Amino acid sequence: MPPKPAATTTTKTATGKAAASKTPAKKAKAPSVANPLTPARPKSQRIGGDIRPKGRDLSRFVRWPRYVRIQRQKKILLQRLKVPPAINQFTKTLDKNQAAELFKLLVKYQPETKAAKAERLEAKAKQVAGEAAPAHTGPAPALLKYGLKHVTTLIESKKAQLVVIAHDVAPIELVIWLPALCRKMDIPFAIVKGKARLGTLTHKKTTAVVALTTVNKEDENKLKSLKENFKAQFNENIERKWGGGIMGLKTQAKLEKRRLQIEAEEAKKAEARNK
Repeated sequence: MPPKPAATTTTKTATGKAAASKTPAKKAKAPSVANPLTPARPKSQRIGGDIRPKGRDLSRFVRWPRYVRIQRQKKILLQRLKVPPAINQFTKTLDKNQAAELFKLLVKYQPETKAAKAERLEAKAKQVAGEAAPAHTGPAPALLKYGLKHVTTLIESKKAQLVVIAHDVAPIELVIWLPALCRKMDIPFAIVKGKARLGTLTHKKTTAVVALTTVNKEDENKLKSLKENFKAQFNENIERKWGGGIMGLKTQAKLEKRRLQIEAEEAKKAEARNK
């Protein structure tokens, strides 16, 4: 059979004539085929799912890397456990202003980098190869001394004028005896935050301890004032208090509740005796 013609509608115009308008027939949509490579998944309404709640901190539910978990567990353990005075002294560090003044002085005496050392040795080798007379360089320049064994030797021989120790050396046994040695040899020392910050002075990742043996003439007064301050703050002020022993919030609340109950019972007993 032949197909039926499309339906027509008639409308009257202003002149009274009928105008015919044709409306096209709607085409049926082809059914969509799901892509097997990207299957549709319903949205997850759970914590950490597709829809994040507004104004809520979800860092508690994040699975952090192992090194981050170890750092946080170590911090909590150091708060909970009782720390002897020899270790607790490393929590008493220089404040921000004092540390800034100290590092302004230390940065002037940074040792040479690997590139500068290679360039110096190359120039020296050329002089030797050309049999030229070596230029007189004078006394050795004043530089920052670093390395645990080297600094220990300088302290024992009383050549070090100022010793700076990092507070976060691990294991702490590497430097736990240095403050006592500095006090015995009467050498001013200071404990600063950050072995990484000391490492920037020596072009290393981390440095446990650095020392100054000599400074230039223009920095002698600055070194003298720092030595006096550090001697009063660290050498003469020996840490004798234990650290740590800080319980969590739940334990503190429980102990406080227990204390109040004991005080209430003692008050009742005292009231009964007075009667």
